[in-house]
Amino acid sequence: MERFQGRTLSWEVAGGVVELALHREPCNEIGSLMVEELEQFAGALDALAERAHVLILHSTLRCGFSAGADLRELYERARHLDAAARVAGVRAFLERIHKVLNLLDATPLVTIAAVHGVTFGGGFEVALACDLIIADKMTRFGFPELRLGLIPGFGGIPRLKREVGNGVVRDLLLTGRTVNAARAHAVGLVSQLAAEGQALIVARATAAQIAKFDTAARQTAKRFIKPIPHEELRREIELFCELFARPDVMENLRRFVESRSPFPYLP
Repeated sequence: MERFQGRTLSWEVAGGVVELALHREPCNEIGSLMVEELEQFAGALDALAERAHVLILHSTLRCGFSAGADLRELYERARHLDAAARVAGVRAFLERIHKVLNLLDATPLVTIAAVHGVTFGGGFEVALACDLIIADKMTRFGFPELRLGLIPGFGGIPRLKREVGNGVVRDLLLTGRTVNAARAHAVGLVSQLAAEGQALIVARATAAQIAKFDTAARQTAKRFIKPIPHEELRREIELFCELFARPDVMENLRRFVESRSPFPYLP
């Protein structure tokens, strides 16, 4: 068995399955430290793919899979900068996370996001980079950054468009509403529903099923059915940066940071 223990995530390899666990309190916000550790993991993907057939991503935290980007860190780093410097900083961060998620998207491993609870913003976008999403019945998906005057920036729009019909994409992006696991399953975003607290167990059973089939055929099928929308992903970064330059966004972030709610991203 091979293991890595980080401050925000850990992974281990056993029986042909890689399990990547997110465990950054309070709800797996994706900031600079998590991105650094995700980059370490992405750098190991090729070697892991030689010894495994499935990658399962999950969270050990009760709150959910991930609340998304660390908006407090984003605000603290940007608030004393002029617009040009703010945009340069956020662009560099987005390019780093896009590189990680593109590698996750393209790996020959079958990737499964086993999600529960809060699966918002950047956390939702990480799940969308995976081949399969298995969700327990209490999961909710959404993009709360829309209420701050931003669009998804980790690749969520192109990947959501790849997975579901335009009606669903427009509903999520134009209304700011969240969807529950049952609705996500009905529209084809979620491949399997699990009982509360059982998503990881179902993902492990699915990994065992995947192992029964020919590796070369499986990898060929993945390349054929899951093209990576590189041009649209680059365009998303540009649009995010245009929005991030606006003073209104910084004011919205300030109010978010100063909120006394323990989970201000919840509707």
